[in-house]
Formats: sequence, C-alpha cells, structure tokens
Amino acid sequence: MLMPKKIKFRKVQKGTLKGLSKGARTVWFGEYGLEAVEPSRVSAQQIEAMRVTLSRHLRKRKGGESFLRVFPDKPVTKKPAETRMGKGKGNPELWVAVVKRGRIVCEVSGVDEEYARKVLRMAAYKLPMKTRIVKKEQEKELEKENLPKN
Repeated sequence: MLMPKKIKFRKVQKGTLKGLSKGARTVWFGEYGLEAVEPSRVSAQQIEAMRVTLSRHLRKRKGGESFLRVFPDKPVTKKPAETRMGKGKGNPELWVAVVKRGRIVCEVSGVDEEYARKVLRMAAYKLPMKTRIVKKEQEKELEKENLPKN
C-alpha cells in the first residue's frame, strides 16, 4: 500500500476540495490520460486497485506503460466504534490523495487509442469520482483556444 515514509505532523486537518488543481493538469508522460472532472479524496487502496488494473491490462500489450500521477500523502483519522464524543482526535487509519478538478490521475502510453480508452475506462471504475479521458494533442488544442486573442 502506498504511504509516505515520513511526515512532519502525524494528524492533519480535513482541508477543502473546492477549486481547480494547482498542478498535474496536462498529460506529460504518456499519450492518454484520465482527468478528474469532480473533486474527491482517493484512498491508497483505490489507487492500488487502479494500478493493478492498469498493469494487468497493459501487460497483455507489449510496450504498454502506465504512469500514476497521484500519491496518498494525507492521513485520515477515525475514532474507534462506539466511543463517546470528546477525548481528542482519533488515530490515523488510512491515507488519501486529495484530487481536485482538472488533475490528471494516471497516464498510458505505448498502445493504440482504442485500447488506451478501454484500459483507462477500466481504471476509472476503481475511482470514487467522475473522470474523462484526454489525449496529449487534444490538450494543446484546448490551451490554444483558451488563450486570449491580442
């Protein structure tokens, strides 16, 4: 399971999910990517399930490669069941990655477009949010359209 080796604070505050992703908004390593359409907290177990699905389906096609662009670096605490209110914050139970809108969650390269879409769709089933499949060239065209005309 993915988790950081060392962190500065054992327990962190919940934080917010609103707004756009600050980084990882373009397909960088692969040819096709899975972009988050809505914000969510993705657990380490969900990331691992997505990774296993990607590697299993890309193993069939020689040369296919996957790239994960999220890492669970935030601890989530939980209090034990049937515990009364108060007496402080619970202990860290799981690790999550905060994924905001527009973030590329994973990428695929070395396979044709039809198979890449199939594999990314399978990976998207493992995630708790809505996603869309984006292409590297498609992103460049979208950026050109959004630039101000001078």
